[in-house]
Amino acid sequence: MTLPWHQYLMGVIYILAGLNHFRQPRLYLKIIPRYLPNPNLLNKLSGLAEISLGTLVCFSLTSNYAAWGIIVLLIAVFPANIYMFQNEKAALGLPKWVRLLRLPLQLALIYWAFIYT
Repeated sequence: MTLPWHQYLMGVIYILAGLNHFRQPRLYLKIIPRYLPNPNLLNKLSGLAEISLGTLVCFSLTSNYAAWGIIVLLIAVFPANIYMFQNEKAALGLPKWVRLLRLPLQLALIYWAFIYT
């Protein structure tokens, strides 16, 4: 079964984002809420999850499971988006309105993954 091109696009985006967790960990470490333990481990685990799920969503045999995994991942990392919105030190230099737009963007990404379940 051939998957739609936009599903491959999703996979590539998650793979690249996951790799970026290892290339530029400081960006991600800044937005991990301080109440969560072991930010370094959480960054690496989320990066590995993005790489794995991005790869698996590109294969028809695993795409359904991977899409559900992406949805779970997006929900799991949502506190980082809230923390980034609320905390100027975690803002990465982005204006508040951009950080506010990131919050509903998560819903759009969840919907995009849901299409492939």
